[in-house]
Amino acid sequence: MEPNRPDLADFLRVSRERLTPRDVGLAEGPRRRTPGLRREEVAILASMSADYYMRLEQARGPRPSTEVLAALAGALRLTEDERDHLYLLAGHRPPEGARAGEYLRPGLRYLLDRLDGVPVQVVSDLGDLLAQNDLALALFGCVCAVAEEDRNIVLRWFTDPAVRGHFEAAEHEEQARQLVADLRAATTRRGNDAASRALVARLRAASPEFAALWDRHEVAVRRSHPYRLVHPDLGRIDLDCEVLATPAADQRLRIFTPPPGTTTVLDDLRTLGPQHRHETTRRP
Repeated sequence: MEPNRPDLADFLRVSRERLTPRDVGLAEGPRRRTPGLRREEVAILASMSADYYMRLEQARGPRPSTEVLAALAGALRLTEDERDHLYLLAGHRPPEGARAGEYLRPGLRYLLDRLDGVPVQVVSDLGDLLAQNDLALALFGCVCAVAEEDRNIVLRWFTDPAVRGHFEAAEHEEQARQLVADLRAATTRRGNDAASRALVARLRAASPEFAALWDRHEVAVRRSHPYRLVHPDLGRIDLDCEVLATPAADQRLRIFTPPPGTTTVLDDLRTLGPQHRHETTRRP
C-alpha cells in the first residue's frame, strides 16, 4: 500500500492538538500558545527527533516504519481503531488485534444461541472448537465426543481416519491442503507463538501427510467453502460454510447454510436432537 501523506500529516496534527501536556504527564509551562502538545513534545514522547516528526506533519520525508508508528500511537494516546487508521494512512497493515483465547464474549454467545436455524460453530484461528449450537452438534457430533485437548479440526483430520469417513474420498486431498494452508496463515499472523508451534509440532510428529503439506508452504485463509459430508444417519449433506471474523483476532464464526432449495436437510438435523453423537467415532 502506498502512504497517504497529506491525510497522515493531518491526522498526526489533529491528534497532537487534542492532547494537553497534563494528558501525557508533562508540565504545562508558561507562555503556551500552541493548542495541545508541541511537536517537540510528541517527538520526545515517541523517542524520535523533532525534525523527523515535523517532516511527517508536513507530508515530507520517508514512509515511517511500523516501529515509528507504534511509538507515535503510544505518544499520541491513540485508541486501537485510531492506531489502525494511522498504520493504513502510512501504507502499512495494522497489527493483529487482541486475542480472546477460549473466552467467548457474552455478545458472541448470545448470537450463537439466537442463530438456531442453521449449524453454527465458534473456532479459534488454529482450528480449536470453542462452541457450537445444537444443529452443529447434530451435524458434527464426532468432533465433540473426544477429550478437550483433541477438539481441534486440523488435528482430528490428520490423526483420526474416522473423521475423513464423513467426507467424500475424492475431496480428501483438497480438504487437507486447505486446512494446512489456513493453519500456515494463522501461525504467521500469530508470529509463530507457543500455541501454534506446539500444534504444528504435534501434527508433524503424528502425520507424515501433514508434514509433507506443511513443507509446501501453501498459504490461503478459508473464508467460504463448500462442505460435502456423508452423515451416518442422513447420508450425503451439501452445505456452504461462511467464515465470519469476530472482534477477537483469534476467533471465527462458522455458519453452515444449505444451497437454495435444499433446506429440508436442516429439518432432518433437528429430528436428531441436540444430544446426537456419531456412533462411528464415539470414544470409550
